[in-house]
Amino acid sequence: MQKILKIAQREYIDTVRTKTFIISLLMTPVIIGAIVLINKHISRSISGPRPPRKVIVTDLSKQLSDEIKASFDEYNASHPEKQILLQELQTDDSADEPAKNKVRKGQLDTYIVLDKDCVEGNGRIRSYTRGSKMSDFDLASTVENLLNRAVVNQRCKLRNVSTELLAELRRRVPVERIDISSTAQEKQRKQGEQIVKAMVPFFFLFLMFMGIFGNGQQMLTSIIEEKSSRIIEVLLSAVSPFQLMAGKILGIAAIGLTVIALWGIAAYATANWQGLNIEVSVELMLYFAVYYILGFLLFSSILAAVGSVCNTIKEAQSLMMPISLVFILPLMAWPLFVEHSEGTLAKAVSFFPLLTPMIMILRLTSSSDTSLIEILATMVVLAISVLAVIWFAAKIFRTGILMYGKRPKLTEIIRWLRQS
Repeated sequence: MQKILKIAQREYIDTVRTKTFIISLLMTPVIIGAIVLINKHISRSISGPRPPRKVIVTDLSKQLSDEIKASFDEYNASHPEKQILLQELQTDDSADEPAKNKVRKGQLDTYIVLDKDCVEGNGRIRSYTRGSKMSDFDLASTVENLLNRAVVNQRCKLRNVSTELLAELRRRVPVERIDISSTAQEKQRKQGEQIVKAMVPFFFLFLMFMGIFGNGQQMLTSIIEEKSSRIIEVLLSAVSPFQLMAGKILGIAAIGLTVIALWGIAAYATANWQGLNIEVSVELMLYFAVYYILGFLLFSSILAAVGSVCNTIKEAQSLMMPISLVFILPLMAWPLFVEHSEGTLAKAVSFFPLLTPMIMILRLTSSSDTSLIEILATMVVLAISVLAVIWFAAKIFRTGILMYGKRPKLTEIIRWLRQS
């Protein structure tokens, strides 16, 4: 055991002392922070002042001129920094092609045509834009809403329905969201906190993925580098293959815990700095630690076996492709598992060892209905899988670590297991 801890200590210290590790540790939060700041800047730019947009409208119904002008005037009065200028309001299609040409040349932002029977029939609103920018779609959508409002107001007039009455009937009721905890405490939650709370499951999933998959690949790189440089032979003269493998796994697992802890603390501090209250229980953190350790032991044992039979990173990558695809699945389907955290699919996948850590942390962060029996059952299944994989990996590692040249075939690896 002492030799295993010595190897783990060496693996940990040699990694955390490198400039590459320090830079990668610091750069990830910096990059995420930069993305957040850039998004805020973009949001402010979008919501800030912009040049007036030019619009021409053709009303073939010949009934909406006053309502259209009133809708545009009302919008411009309430949006002084985002003016939409109604350059022309026509009642025939004589200027149809000239208006379209102006749109093509960029002299006009959008051209709108209302069909003759749009008020009393099934006529449509036809919108002509260049459609090359997102702002073109936003402008067209805004103008279409203004014109629809004008059509509705005209219909109200024709049927002697007061527009004030219609507005009163359509008035939305303000919503106040309140969280009720298990201790019967009630707390109003801000809109920003609602969004952050919805993203908490993905954040924990991302930490689990980076801790297991991201840091686990250091095991593969380390073994192949030491094997290709023949350093492995010197190490095996002092320790057994199992002690070497176990020490490397423990050392890199400690590195992963360090990275996860620092990133988690940085994210929590940033949320508090922004005035967002993120509730993370001690129980959840304990579950996260258990699932991370078991998941890392499982994944890194597989990588140790893969690295021992490969001579180059290129060979290892071909073997890693199926495993990588399995790990990417929760990242792609995380909204489904969050929405149906207690569904049959989520429960079934929770017992697939490679996915257990990520699926269970998604379920635990998105729902409080997961039973303790199910949590313990998945931990037991994962722990048994870890022991079985470590046993197989140790047998492969013991033989493959000293083999060079052509990569062994699957039949040869099976023969190693039988002979051992």
